[in-house]
Amino acid sequence: MHDTQTPYDFTTLPSKSSLVSHFVGRELDELRTPALIIDRKVFAENCAAMHSKAKQWGTAFRAHLKTHKTVEGTRLQMISSADRTNAVVVSTLMEAWEVARGGLFKDGTVKDLLYGLPIAGNKVADLSHLWDEVAQDGGIIRLLIDHPDQIKFLEECESKRQNPRKWSVFVKIDGGQKRAGVSPGTSTFDNLVNALLISPAISIYGFYAHAGNAYASTSLDQASSFLSAEVESVNAGAELTMKIASDLGVDLAGRSFVLSVGSTPTAHAASAETRAKLSSLLQGSLELHAGNYPMLDLQQEHTNLIDRSKVAQRVRVTVVSYYPGRGLNGTDEVLVDGGAIAFSKDTGPSGSFGEVIGTNWKLGRISQEHGTLTREGPVGNEVLKVGDEVEIIGQHACLIAAAYPWYYVVDSDVSGGKEVVDVWVPWKGW
Repeated sequence: MHDTQTPYDFTTLPSKSSLVSHFVGRELDELRTPALIIDRKVFAENCAAMHSKAKQWGTAFRAHLKTHKTVEGTRLQMISSADRTNAVVVSTLMEAWEVARGGLFKDGTVKDLLYGLPIAGNKVADLSHLWDEVAQDGGIIRLLIDHPDQIKFLEECESKRQNPRKWSVFVKIDGGQKRAGVSPGTSTFDNLVNALLISPAISIYGFYAHAGNAYASTSLDQASSFLSAEVESVNAGAELTMKIASDLGVDLAGRSFVLSVGSTPTAHAASAETRAKLSSLLQGSLELHAGNYPMLDLQQEHTNLIDRSKVAQRVRVTVVSYYPGRGLNGTDEVLVDGGAIAFSKDTGPSGSFGEVIGTNWKLGRISQEHGTLTREGPVGNEVLKVGDEVEIIGQHACLIAAAYPWYYVVDSDVSGGKEVVDVWVPWKGW
């Protein structure tokens, strides 16, 4: 138990092999807290369910790797019991490079990688080098474009090459979310597409939208509406591009654009029924993308599109103090050893930073390294003692995972999910 823990060296980040050697086979109450726990079985089931969604919708699927940032998680996202894909989207150059370094292009697991942020000039050389490297294994790097200056960065890069290439790009579409992208039907969109069509360094692969506003969904109907709006926005972009190309005399005959849409809530809403509601004639083939879905979190639960049993991650913390009657209306409060660094400061519809599994305790307040559990009513049989450990589902799995140097992996089919079966080490850096 705790008093017999074997210490481990914090002076350097341990290797995966040393972590596996030290932790695999240990029970969860032997871990130092806060600890991020992932149930591999649930993670894999979520990946299979998303593949099934894409099949029901009749589309290709592109998996976002930003939530877990691991080789092991990527393999589960690519190949599930339901289907497989070889297309990914990443948020950082470190993620892109680690996909390659992890052998995922080499063994064919990944063949198509999209860098999921509009390209900055200081990243072109890195991505160009990465493309050269993965091309040896039949891989391709794709980019997002939403400003004419980004085209200049790519043209300058290719002008220095002995054998210039054409970059495959998605036009990033703003469907009203105002996160990133350009809106079809505006002069900004027209000017961008004009520049793309005449650029010697660009080939338009498709149109990409992300319904970040869909996280406010609280029902299937709402998420379906966001999904339909996404499809309409990328389809409008494709239609207008065909018209602009015709006006410029650019031949796009035979070109089939990829219309990439999705977020975890809208991807959960994808079905044969939602596909049937798309009345417009699509100017290309649909692709579904999502990222949070393997792990899920409290925010996703509050969309009412998933239930608690599908959440694959939780944070284990220790009760370090107890304050009877200190809270609102004389309720008790509890101090735990996990705060903003362990959970982020994201809140959601529940109004808390997290919920303690199996109880009415919530993570009501947080400081940097500690948090305060609160409740709305009497404790009853849910009294916590100093030294107790509890597990909390936080609001946003992506930001939570970013705080941890490694994840403890369990499997609910192995020892009831109470024993570490693997350790995943996420990719760190930009």
